[in-house]
Amino acid sequence: MRKQKVNNWPAQDRPREKMEAKGPAVLSNTELVAVLLNTGTKDHPVMETAAEVLKLADQQIRDLSQIPIERLCTVPGVGKAKAIKLMAAFELSRRYALACDHESDQQGITTTLMAAHIIIPQLRDLMHEECWVIYLNQANRMIFKERISSGGVSGTVIDLRMVLKTAVNKLASGLILVHNHPSGCLQPGVQDKEQTRLLAQAAAIFGIRLLDHLIVAGNKYFSFAEKGMI
Repeated sequence: MRKQKVNNWPAQDRPREKMEAKGPAVLSNTELVAVLLNTGTKDHPVMETAAEVLKLADQQIRDLSQIPIERLCTVPGVGKAKAIKLMAAFELSRRYALACDHESDQQGITTTLMAAHIIIPQLRDLMHEECWVIYLNQANRMIFKERISSGGVSGTVIDLRMVLKTAVNKLASGLILVHNHPSGCLQPGVQDKEQTRLLAQAAAIFGIRLLDHLIVAGNKYFSFAEKGMI
């Protein structure tokens, strides 16, 4: 990587000018981070600073979104304002992903993949475990989704009564249970299987079907329905 300041580069090689001329897709991750940082310091040019920021996350963009502001500020040339700008960019990306899925929500969830696309942006970057429920009507359109529990890194507890109370109040015909595994492991544990069994049995009493239970780890998922476990 060049050590000289970006302003001394040929115009066509500068990240901002390149982005303006050719679009953001042609920029490397380092160049995109450099655009967000905008400036470096006298001793640390912006491209060098951007490279150091990515090094914190082992070059993984998804992991970079999880780095606390305080740690980002340990990189020379990154103050609190620039760290906050990076976090804002990741949050906008997350909200964009959620907004893109809104239309499919209204069309009805007919596959496990559609359900996964709706909920993964909500859970993939969390460092703790959360459990959500998607409530569906008879046409499999999403009526409502809510977080029903939030725990540590190893588990959450589901209040079946509260899930069913909401389902009845919302006149739901189907449920999809979702939780994440911050560890990255997709395989369900004993507790996951037991909670799935209990919720399916309790929902059936009210004529409500548990359609699936998804375990999310990063951008991947495990489906109880696809594995024939519901």
